[in-house]
Amino acid sequence: MLRTLNHLKTGTPLQGKACEAIMQLKIMEDFSSFNPLLCGTIPIGIQIKNSDLDIIMEVSDFAQWENQVKDTFGHLAGFRIKHSSNRDTPFSKANFFYSVFEFELFGQDVPVTRQNAYLHMLVEQALLNENPDMKNEIRKLKTNGLRTEAAFCKVLGLSKKDPYTELLNYGKSRGLIR
Repeated sequence: MLRTLNHLKTGTPLQGKACEAIMQLKIMEDFSSFNPLLCGTIPIGIQIKNSDLDIIMEVSDFAQWENQVKDTFGHLAGFRIKHSSNRDTPFSKANFFYSVFEFELFGQDVPVTRQNAYLHMLVEQALLNENPDMKNEIRKLKTNGLRTEAAFCKVLGLSKKDPYTELLNYGKSRGLIR
């Protein structure tokens, strides 16, 4: 379900608009060699005002990817690109605005199904499936300034020292991810 955009077409009005914007930009087609995958709060229905569209990609040649991103989206409002690393893993990300959304394209030399953004989303979706009432509490915490992973950790009573790692460990311990 979460590996395609199909569920967005029949989802909430905002999910439908997100799908439309992604399709208008042809991200999934034009960047298909990078295995693009939509992650984040909008696909699982816990977005708040100003939530962005996060599309992760598997990138081994950062220069090539960055050039393609600049050539394709460099003219859009708020375009910026950054190359950095997180926990010794290099990444590039580009941000820009299109339609009513901020987009974040994230490239890392890791298969998309092993990237943390995807794994977090799988854990979060599984938890929401178990307890749909959790959505409102998560949204409230996010509206009050917590990041998604920190909001889940708070609701689950997990340490917020490193909510990204805590949520992944929790998901692994529950068999939600490997």
